[in-house]
Amino acid sequence: MKTNKYVEELQAKSAAALSEELVAAKKELFNLRFQNATNQLDNTARIKEVRRNIARIQTVITQKKKEA
Repeated sequence: MKTNKYVEELQAKSAAALSEELVAAKKELFNLRFQNATNQLDNTARIKEVRRNIARIQTVITQKKKEA
């Protein structure tokens, strides 16, 4: 299960590292949307994958805040 390993990696990171990863994922999503609009994007499924990764990161951040 690829997603389970990704979530475990996220849970092992600190809050600062998670926020950095969130910013990077949002930048990637912006770039993918831009490429899609200009018909340069080959793998459109990547947009969906990045959106879900952003949601996973935000979920882990919320969980860590509730624990603290």
